[in-house]
Amino acid sequence: MVSSRSSMHLAVMLAMAAGAASVRADQDDSTLAVVMTNDPTANQVLVFDTKTGTLVQTLATYGKGGVAGNARGVKQLGGDLVAVVNNGSNTVSLFKRNGNRLRLEQTVATSSPPVSIDFGNHHMYVAGATTVDSFAMYNNNIWKDGTAPLQLVGGTVPPAGSTAQVGVVDAKTLLVTLKTDPIPGSVDVVALHNGAVIGTTPTVASVPTGSLTPFGFSVYPDGTAVITLAHSNQDGLFRNGAFTAIVASGTGASAPCWSTRVGKYVFTADAASNTISRVVGTGNNIFVDSVVAATLAGGPTDIDARKGVMGVLDKVAGVSHLSLLSYNALGELTPGADFNLAVATANGVAILGGEDRDD
Repeated sequence: MVSSRSSMHLAVMLAMAAGAASVRADQDDSTLAVVMTNDPTANQVLVFDTKTGTLVQTLATYGKGGVAGNARGVKQLGGDLVAVVNNGSNTVSLFKRNGNRLRLEQTVATSSPPVSIDFGNHHMYVAGATTVDSFAMYNNNIWKDGTAPLQLVGGTVPPAGSTAQVGVVDAKTLLVTLKTDPIPGSVDVVALHNGAVIGTTPTVASVPTGSLTPFGFSVYPDGTAVITLAHSNQDGLFRNGAFTAIVASGTGASAPCWSTRVGKYVFTADAASNTISRVVGTGNNIFVDSVVAATLAGGPTDIDARKGVMGVLDKVAGVSHLSLLSYNALGELTPGADFNLAVATANGVAILGGEDRDD
């Protein structure tokens, strides 16, 4: 027989559990778009509810922006953590999701001005102007546990503005794209041990003859990466430390720069044509599935997609702009809400929702 006190205690616990489940469900149902203003004096993040189309929060990063010509200056993990580069302060700010809002958890120092972020192997990876750092992440603690220099083909130090993007390939490898014109550019293959950058000089891969400017990229679960070659209007397939296939982006798509993957589809944001293209990579080949999958109002500066929502930063008449699109299982895009951000410097967007089944 259950006593009245036990019954009351059980009822309270059930009510608390139901409330917690409701809060979590509400959080999971809301997909947020997080944008970095990139202000060179006082960097901020803007948080939008993609369902209601409203700005729900503006937060200081307590750092300085100023990064340009990069990809993944804002990156999310697991739907509840967001990292943002403060290029002018040599720091990265980390925010934790709480319901439909973010709170600043901590900032960490980087070994060179940070440009791009990725997560994997229980680590955060940050590519900077001249180095790449790894930060171990355990039990809500984060600390730097490795650094390696970046270099171009021939062993030279990348000049300012060369670093484009960092991305995890697998448990043993990172890629960092370095864009240098008129020199073709390089892809640094960075070795890891237990998730940490081990500090040795990366293996450097050159782009194929006739190609220029390796920029944004997306990695498939099998370790192959689709890398944009921005200034030669091409996309390349990169596997086992080398480019294995190259395809032209096609008439109507010019200067593919940034990319995001949704399942088998990789979407590229094309800076000169104000378009989004859709490509598909296999283990050996790369195909342009749609040269113009969508048209934008201005020149794009970043792209991210998750939970059926794609966010694209572009610039219209010198003012930063956020476009939200929806996508279906066939990779078809439908325009949605858009926002004038009232700043000229915005750079970096992340769509914050639960994990997709293809991630």
